[in-house]
This record gives sequence, C-alpha cells and structure tokens, in this order.
Amino acid sequence: MQHWKPVIRRLFGRIGLGVAAAGFALTASVHAAPLTIGHVKIELVTESSSVQPGKPFTVGTHFLIDPHWHIYWINPGDAGAPTTIGWTLPQGFQAGPIQWPHPVRLPVPGALNFGYEDAVTFLNTLTPPADLKAGATVPIKEHVTWLVCNLSNCIPGKIDLTANPTVTDTTPAPDPQTAAIFRAARSDLPQTIADWKFSAEATSDGGYRLIAEPTGSGVALPAGDKPFYFNIADSTVENSAPQPVRMEGDKVVATLTKATFASDTAKRLRGVWVSPLGWGAGGPTAAEIDVPVGPVVAAATPVATQGSGGEADASSSGSLLGLLGAVALGLLGGLILNLMPCVFPVLGLKVMGFVEQAGADHKKVVMHGLVFTAGVLISFWALAGLLAVLRGGGEQLGWGFQLQSPAFVFALAAVMLVFAINLSGVFEIGISATATGSDLQSKSGLVGTFFTGFLATVVATPCSAPFLAPALSATLTLPGIQSFIVFTAIGLGLSLPYLLLSLFPSAVRVLPRPGRWMETFKQIMAFPLYATVAWLLWVLAGQLSPDGLLNATWALVALAMGLWAYGRWAGPGAKRSSVRLAVASLVIMVGLGFWLGWPRGDNLASSTTQLAWEAWSPETVQRMRAENRTIYVDFTARWCATCQANKKIVFSSQDVLKTFADKRVAMLEADWTNQDPRITNELAKYHRNAIPFVIVYKPGQDEPTILPQLLTPDIVLNAVN
Repeated sequence: MQHWKPVIRRLFGRIGLGVAAAGFALTASVHAAPLTIGHVKIELVTESSSVQPGKPFTVGTHFLIDPHWHIYWINPGDAGAPTTIGWTLPQGFQAGPIQWPHPVRLPVPGALNFGYEDAVTFLNTLTPPADLKAGATVPIKEHVTWLVCNLSNCIPGKIDLTANPTVTDTTPAPDPQTAAIFRAARSDLPQTIADWKFSAEATSDGGYRLIAEPTGSGVALPAGDKPFYFNIADSTVENSAPQPVRMEGDKVVATLTKATFASDTAKRLRGVWVSPLGWGAGGPTAAEIDVPVGPVVAAATPVATQGSGGEADASSSGSLLGLLGAVALGLLGGLILNLMPCVFPVLGLKVMGFVEQAGADHKKVVMHGLVFTAGVLISFWALAGLLAVLRGGGEQLGWGFQLQSPAFVFALAAVMLVFAINLSGVFEIGISATATGSDLQSKSGLVGTFFTGFLATVVATPCSAPFLAPALSATLTLPGIQSFIVFTAIGLGLSLPYLLLSLFPSAVRVLPRPGRWMETFKQIMAFPLYATVAWLLWVLAGQLSPDGLLNATWALVALAMGLWAYGRWAGPGAKRSSVRLAVASLVIMVGLGFWLGWPRGDNLASSTTQLAWEAWSPETVQRMRAENRTIYVDFTARWCATCQANKKIVFSSQDVLKTFADKRVAMLEADWTNQDPRITNELAKYHRNAIPFVIVYKPGQDEPTILPQLLTPDIVLNAVN
C-alpha cells in the first residue's frame, strides 16, 4: 500500500494549486517601503542607500509572514509554488540569481513541503555598468510572485517593488536600518564548508546514502542533532520519506529514498543539508551539496544517531500502520469474493456437502472446514511464492514491479480495465472452470475437500478474480514477508464463511437467498476499478509525453472494444464460428492496443526528444527580442487536433530539432486550453479568433512572420532560416 502515499500527496498538491490558481493576485508599486498584502508584509531593501559604478551590490526582498502561514522554497516539496523575482533595470545593469536561504520542513496532512515561516529575505546581486554618473538616481524595479498558504488555504500574490538608490564615486556605507536584515539573511544561506567532505552513493534498494566526513580534527556533530537533506531537484529524492541518520565511525550517513516517479538513479545530488545545531561547534547551519552519486553499495539498516529516534520511530510506525491497513483490506477483499454470483449460491451447498460427508459427527464437519481453509491458504501462499519469484527476476532485470515504471502502470491499468468490464457484464470468463470446480466439489473425503479449497481461488471463483487484482497490485511494493501476510489475509477472508458455517452448520438457514441483487452488487463493484484505471492514467500523465498519454488512452479503448467483441460473439451457446471470430477480434484489438499504447523511450516525459517549451507572455517575447533571439510562438490548445498534428509533424523532423538547437530558437507556447484573455487579445491583434496560429520573430524584423495553418518541416525551416 505504500505506493499510494506519494500519489495521494501529489493529488492534494494538485488540489492546493488549483485553489491557488482560482484565487486572486494583487499588484502595487511602492518606493522602498513595506506593503502588507494578505498574510505577508513585503519590501525591497538595499544594503546601502547608494551604489558605485561597476561595483556589485546586494538587494533583498524581505518577507514578514503571518503566524501559521508560509511561503515556499525553490523546491516547494509535495505541493506549493516557489517564490519568483523578475527585474526591470536601467540599461547596462545585470541581475544575479536568487540566493535561496535554507528552508524548513512544513508538514501538512499526507505531505511534506519546504519553505519559510515568520520572516525570510531573498538576496540578489545586481551589477551596475561602470559608466554611471555620480549623483544620478537609478530606479530598480522588481516583480515578485509568491504563494502563501496555511493548512487549508493558499493565496497567490504578486507585486512590483521599486527602490531608487543614488550613484556615488565612493564606497557606499551600509544602511544601519537594513544591516540586521542582511546579516540574518546571509547566515541562513547554504555554504561550502571547509571542515567537511560530502559524498553520495547509490544503494542496492534503489535509494541513496549521503555521507559527511570531517576533514579536520575535533569536528563532530553535537549529540541529538538531526540533519535533514533538502533536495533541489524534486524528482530525485522522495520529499516526505524519513531520512534516518547513523554514525559510521566519525562519518555521518543519511539514508535517502529515491522519488517514487524517478525512473533512473540520479547522477548527482544537489541540495542543502541542514544541521539545526550547526556543522560543528559554531559552524554554519546549512551545507551546500552538489556531489556525484557513486557506485551502488549494499543497503544498510539505518540506525538513528543519539537523540534522533523520532525519524526512525516514525518510519517504523508508518510501516506498521501501512501493513495493518493492507491486511484489513485484504481480509475484506477476501470476504467480498464470496458475494459474487458464481460463488455465493454454492456457499451453503458446499457446507452442507461437508455435513453429508461427515455424517452427524460435528468434529468431522469442523475438520472439513479446517481442511478446506488449509487448501485455500496454500493456494494463496503459492501465489505469494510465484510473486516473490517474479519480483526477484524483475529486480535482476532492472524492472522492479513498481509504479515508477510506465510500462507496469500501463499494464496494470489494462488489467484493471479488463476486470471492470467483466464485472459490468460485457463478457464472462471461466465458465468451464466453474464446471471443473463443481466436479471437484463432488469428490468425497478430506482429500476432495482439500483440493476444493486449493482450487477455489483459481477455479471455483473465476468471476471474482477482479477483487484479487487490486490486492495483488497492493503487494507488489511490499517486502516479501509483508506481502506473504497480506496474501494470508485474503485467503482467510475467502475461507472464513466456510469455516464459520462448518462450526455452526445451522447458520446456513440465515443466509439470504441468491437473486438479482447479486448481479447488481457485482456491477456496482466495477466502478471502484474504473476509478482505479482513472487514477493510473493520472499517474501515466506524469510519466508520458502528451502524445504517449493519448496513445495509451487509445490503447485502452481498443482493449475495451476487443472485450466487447468477445462478449458479443463468444457467449454461452455461441456457434464455433462465432467464437473463432470473437477470439480473433480480441487478439487483434489487444495486439493493436499494446502496440499503440505501450510506453517506449520516444513517448516518455523524460525522453530527450521533449522540447524546451516556455510559457508565452508579452513580457517574455519582449525580453527575448531584446536578446536578439529567434522566437517560435505556437498558439495552441489540447482540444485543437490540428495544433497537435502540426506539432507532431514538425518536431518529428531531425532537421528542425537540429536547427532549433543550433540557432537557440526560443520556443513559446501560448496554451489556450483554458480561457486566457491575454491570448485572446494577442490573437485579435492579428485579426484572428481561432487556432492553430504560429508566428516567428526574427532578429532585426519589426513584425513577425505568420505561418500557414497547416505546417510542414520545410515551412518552419524556411521561416526560421
């Protein structure tokens, strides 16, 4: 069940961002004075009131945040959005990147985010040109956007802030009013620490070991310290996973978990390793990490440092709760199997068969119930052993049966769809197997009872197989022993009614009569499986390119059509020719579906064929034109079939890809999938109210080139060249 956790966290993250997007943003202009907006007070502060020509100087964007609210780091974690700062500067000025202070952990139900509470200052280094004239005033304008959240609400905000320092020929004196702000901000910045050497290794279980080794004598972490690593690339390390710490001699080793949707082992770890008590006595709090990931080493059982048991305890507690939940669901799933139309009607008959075989001896009736239960359990244990073998082979082949694999997610979605359509009554499976189960039921003695139980899972309950599939998928990411325990719970759930009725045969009379209600119940049970297919498609949306996701969806449609054909022409009493036609149709459609939708290297989201699109805005166009870049602007939408066809035709050309890379063509996407007044107004400038619409800006040209609605690689190459 563990693989559901990160998906649930990401689902809540999407919901949070959706609420934020539906909110409002405020815009204002101030002159170096703080302004309160919503739950933050923000101001642009300068380290001095003047600047010197050609000498870099530092400015800060200072936030004061209301209690119980927070804003976000460069990697916001499982939800949120990072703060952004854009600059409008006088000619000749240059702005450096944001210097991010180290974040704190922001736990919310089911997720872990990274950001800032109370107060934070983002520093930027600005460099003026050397030809500034003393006495002049230089307007410095920044555009800041942020997302401020508490446990239940998120509010986006934006503002323009302005400062007006003067130019002086002498070294500027620090401003005493802002000195404390800059001193605190610099103390929170990650640093390269000379007294420590940092390294990283991949582990055999798919995670990482982050290692800190002191390079000087007498350098050690204080007792009770709990360092926490904040990864800059959120696709490398699982944000909310525990990071247990152990001491290996004088080394500090943190065990990190690979992100759920990371397809490959990272080549480097980039981030910040924060030690709340400092890296050594009086040392910095945050260490800047950018290290290569070394060869795979055996995974070690993490042992927490003194006083840091909370991390390890939380991990153990979470694992225990996850196992108990899986066991409970497995037991319930096994019980539900008995309510299927092909099982429930014979439940009482089987028990009465036990009574008939044992005569009037109650002990023998109980023995039959126990032997039947043993047969069911052994069948499930056999399945557990088979799964263990498959998992072992999958790990050796590099395919770990995990939701990190797009191929596995697609196959699981296909299996769930098959079971759901079966429950909906479109087709039936296992009719001959049910007959075989009835023959086995007629055998006498304990041996017959045992084999009836052994084959009940596979033979006597074929139409209930859909309820086994979710349970099987839930065990794919559990350790071997835990998987075995869950299988046992499913088997006990299936056999429990027989065991109880063997103990109390007279209870058979209180069972409800079979009827149409069972078929209704069966069809209702299809919808949780359809919901599972929808969730798996959402997972695939993060793993595949848009074209790959569309192909996967078409594949499921083809599979559904094949199953419909099978159910239409291969039902009970169908002619042999009809059955052959049904089977042929099923094979063709299944083959077509898997050929079309199977995830491959050319349709993965991480594929190198993906292009570096940026979101269109008039400001982005203006900035890139100022840089004398060629700009390719595609006004598009997901619902525009012609737009998608143009994109696929044009960018399947290696000549186009090479030309765009060689010329550093900026690619802007104006996504009109949802209504956007800015895009509507931009189209109106060209007397257009429909898409597709593609324009190309060339350096030195005042107006863009408008391309035809239907594109080819040659048309695009001619426009760019």
